[in-house]
Amino acid sequence: MKCDFKEELEALNPSQRTAVTTTDGRVLILAGAGSGKTKVLTVRMAYLMSAKGVSPKSILGLTFTNKAAAEMRHRIGLLAAPEIAKQISLCTFHSFCMQILRAEIHKLGYTSQFSLYDEKDVQRLIGLIARDLLEHEAQLPSLASTTAVINQAQNKGLASEEICNTGSKWHDEFTRSIYQRLQASLRAYNAVDFNNLLGLTVQLFENFPEVLDKYQERYRYLMIDEYQDTNPIQYKLASLLSRKYQNLCVVGDDDQSIYGWRGAEVKNILEFSHATIIKLEQNYRSTNTILKAANGVISHNQTRHQKVLWSHRGEGEPIEIFHAPAEKEEAEAVVYRIAHLREKYQLKWRDIAILYRSNALSRLFELALMNYTWKEGDQWIKGIPYEIFGGTEFYERREVRDLFAYLRVIANPLDQEALLRIINQPRRGIGEAALDAATAYNRNHQLPLWDVLKALAQGEPTVQEVASHWSQKALNSLQNFIGILESSKQRFEQDLSPALIELVEAINYKKAIDDEVKSTQMRDFKWENVQEFISSLAEFKESFHKEFHKNPTLHDFITATPLQQDWKPHQKNTSEKDQVNLLTFHSAKGLEFKACFLVGIEDHIIPHEKSLKEVGVEEERRLMYVAITRARQFLTISMARKRKKMGKEYASKPSRFLHEIPKELLKITKWDQALEI
Repeated sequence: MKCDFKEELEALNPSQRTAVTTTDGRVLILAGAGSGKTKVLTVRMAYLMSAKGVSPKSILGLTFTNKAAAEMRHRIGLLAAPEIAKQISLCTFHSFCMQILRAEIHKLGYTSQFSLYDEKDVQRLIGLIARDLLEHEAQLPSLASTTAVINQAQNKGLASEEICNTGSKWHDEFTRSIYQRLQASLRAYNAVDFNNLLGLTVQLFENFPEVLDKYQERYRYLMIDEYQDTNPIQYKLASLLSRKYQNLCVVGDDDQSIYGWRGAEVKNILEFSHATIIKLEQNYRSTNTILKAANGVISHNQTRHQKVLWSHRGEGEPIEIFHAPAEKEEAEAVVYRIAHLREKYQLKWRDIAILYRSNALSRLFELALMNYTWKEGDQWIKGIPYEIFGGTEFYERREVRDLFAYLRVIANPLDQEALLRIINQPRRGIGEAALDAATAYNRNHQLPLWDVLKALAQGEPTVQEVASHWSQKALNSLQNFIGILESSKQRFEQDLSPALIELVEAINYKKAIDDEVKSTQMRDFKWENVQEFISSLAEFKESFHKEFHKNPTLHDFITATPLQQDWKPHQKNTSEKDQVNLLTFHSAKGLEFKACFLVGIEDHIIPHEKSLKEVGVEEERRLMYVAITRARQFLTISMARKRKKMGKEYASKPSRFLHEIPKELLKITKWDQALEI
């Protein structure tokens, strides 16, 4: 198979070219910030097909976001052809495991119509299990730590009996019991926890060698993006898949490993053994002044692969740094500088970002942006437009989760979590006592709740003891509810979005919104979300048909949607909106801006006091490095001498990381000085 990409290969720098043409065996590509790793990955895939004659179906590329996978697929389509790009398996870890499980999960005792539980579903289920375990509500501890320990166990591939690090013998036993019952409940509901998609796939590969062999033969070349962010179970999955042919190429940067708090282990990239190591150190994003600052900070980490970023973009402007008397003055000074920088260099608002270590710092900057008055031509305007990254995701909104739960039950009636969410939404007059009687019966007799409810609706004598807790009105509502779901099931087998429109009308969901929400504006917002959700089914059908040349089933939509966490319906490209960007250091990873303002650069904020205990100073330093390397041309660093916490004012010291930036790179200014235009 030939791909026309010679010009692309010649355009690469020597290190990039080596990374592309080193195709066999284990390869570690250490890609510094802004060094063109996506280009290297995509050209490498094209090179495998063209120079090595590798079938596109033999290549598997694993990423952490759908956006990254889509970008790579698009670029490969330009290098080769869109129809060739489609044949490469290019997806997130979770999407890949979903594909495997849909084909093979029957070997683990599930059916292929399983439901996929997200974080909120699991939290609710853990709460129900905990209440069952304890005799008195007062005994119920905070479940946040229990959930965190279970997530950590899943990321490490640990069984329940291996949990033993919660700090208390009672809590260890309690957490183990929760974990065991959680797994049993999920199996009973024919449901899979989103976090355990990888664990079940590893279990499948380890217990069924013929299944592992099938996928090893299919995917002889494996590439993993952002390898520094992998956790133990992802590491295990990659090791199993690549064990036979050893053609594993991982791309990442240990200096950008900033997710230790959610299970990522930097040692996966630091200890990647028996590999050819290639360093990409030429940066195409930032000026040398910015890169020297980043190099200065990160060089103080002891545990790292040695790298020094450099650029052909020249030295650029010095890094401005100022110290405001208090946090309010810091915010006002930053916004003043933003307005003047925009005017002086003819920037767009969207070229500028305010970056902070934690979300709590954003409030005063929002106020300062809202209150700033600036001139556009002859007109004075109050308020600089801005956008905060990380608002409530579309699929987290209540009305969307309600309708999604309906779809889950229609596809999989055993999904008890979704069934309990919708049975009284919209309100049907089914009381707590009636539901408690039904759920107690289903637990005691080990029957699916759906079967118990159907028996109740049909007046079967076997559930007479439950029926005594139900009023006739509630039973009538239940009969209507079950009738709607069963008739909807047939309708969804024909076409998705028209079936959802009919379902929304059948349950009278618009009236439910009107009855529950007083604000007209909020009613409109919620109903728009409902309409958007309906549209998302139509969009899904179109994209699914384009890729697979057939119409999707309801189950296809249900299992794909939770995997699209970084996708929003009708999402506009951020670059189209002319707004200042406000985001955390973590959210900024992978992004770049012409001008960056790093604010609140003080000890106890960065490095963060709590994170110092949990992940150590080296991860916090890596986070500072990530923040610095987001800037292309202009970088300003600010801090406050005093800051309020819990209503009390306290003195604040500059971050220790500032002392690691070479002084000759800095331009120290007064916080309130007038700026030249």
